[in-house]
Amino acid sequence: MLSKKIINKNSIRNKFILQLVVASVALIVIFSTILFNYIKISIYEDITNNLKTTAQFFSRSIKFDENRVDIFRFDQKMPNAIISVAIRPDLPLKMTYEQFKRRGRHYIKLFYPLNPKNSTFVSVTKDVSSTDILLEKILKNIFIINLITMVFILFYALFLSQILLSPIRSLSNRLARLNENFLAHIDIDDLPSEFMPLGHSINKLIDRIKTFVKYQKELFIGIAHELKTPLAVMKTKNEVTLIKIRESEKYIETLKLDNKTIDEMNKMISNILEIGRQEGAQFEKPVQIDLVSFVREHANNFKMLARNEKKDIVVDLKPKSYVVMIQPTLLLHILQNFVQNAIKFTKEGKIVEIKTYNEKDGFYIEILDEGTGIDESKDLFAPFKRFGDKSGSGLGLFLAKGAADAIGATLSLKNRTDKQGTKATIFLPFVNFCEIV
Repeated sequence: MLSKKIINKNSIRNKFILQLVVASVALIVIFSTILFNYIKISIYEDITNNLKTTAQFFSRSIKFDENRVDIFRFDQKMPNAIISVAIRPDLPLKMTYEQFKRRGRHYIKLFYPLNPKNSTFVSVTKDVSSTDILLEKILKNIFIINLITMVFILFYALFLSQILLSPIRSLSNRLARLNENFLAHIDIDDLPSEFMPLGHSINKLIDRIKTFVKYQKELFIGIAHELKTPLAVMKTKNEVTLIKIRESEKYIETLKLDNKTIDEMNKMISNILEIGRQEGAQFEKPVQIDLVSFVREHANNFKMLARNEKKDIVVDLKPKSYVVMIQPTLLLHILQNFVQNAIKFTKEGKIVEIKTYNEKDGFYIEILDEGTGIDESKDLFAPFKRFGDKSGSGLGLFLAKGAADAIGATLSLKNRTDKQGTKATIFLPFVNFCEIV
């Protein structure tokens, strides 16, 4: 198990350690190579300068006879060096260095121009074998120091990874303690500044989970109540009808009432099934759409529905184009719910207005009706809550709120200030924006 943890390729800590160690080793190797070459060049530069100084001194002190070439040795001037005069017509008339090995020893020879007329040079040869031994010791010491440094870097990477990952571990431990019965905000005050956005996002997610759990509980309780009550009424009516023998019209009336109740229950079940379809639509892949064109296209369909009820729809859509990445099925569900409610509560001969516009913070879709208004003090988005004198299951706004949460939209319902009626607003934040025209 331990070996699996160490070689886990998906571990952030292991990736961090590996990258830090590789980068550090690369820098150490590069720096050591540069340092060793600098030392080597500096030492050999001192040697060559020394050879050059000796050759210059010798060339100034010798009286050269063109008809005679003598070989001179000045061991007392430069230990481990041989100084002589040589005729080398194969060499260019400039200072030249040669390196060679003889009997396991390493030598450097300098040819210094003495007499250009007959290609005469001062030759200074020095044994640099001891210098090579010194450089090998330096290289060996650098290698040992690098190994020790790499070990320290590895331990430092392990220590540093523990420190850097401690906020993530802290968040993980806090999230692991959360459950349906204990949903509380995590404390982000002690988090590093780099983790503050993550902490805020987690707390927002917790809020959404709490809201979802609350609505789910209300939904299940509401479903049980909404289905149990009509079933109890049906059973009571049937039992009363069967107490004694009645005329056939009474049985027919009871059956018609039962069928009416069953139809209402079917509508309820259809709305409950819609919840399941909506949750499936939340996994729909976002696509790029033009919101203004999207609203305009569906507003034309809503106009036909409104005219069938002797009402009308007018549109005021701005800007010309507003392109976003979004799940169109969920957006359409919200729009349909708001527009259908507006048509339902608007009186005959009145209009429903659909407006779109964009601000700095995002895009707004407004649906304004000319109905009786709403009670803003009540939770209009709770399941099975019915307001007004119109029939319905009480799930429409609840489903719309769920769809809005899935696409990151915000819904609001307020009374109009310009005239009687309600203003329903769908706000899409700027984060989904692609392009405005």
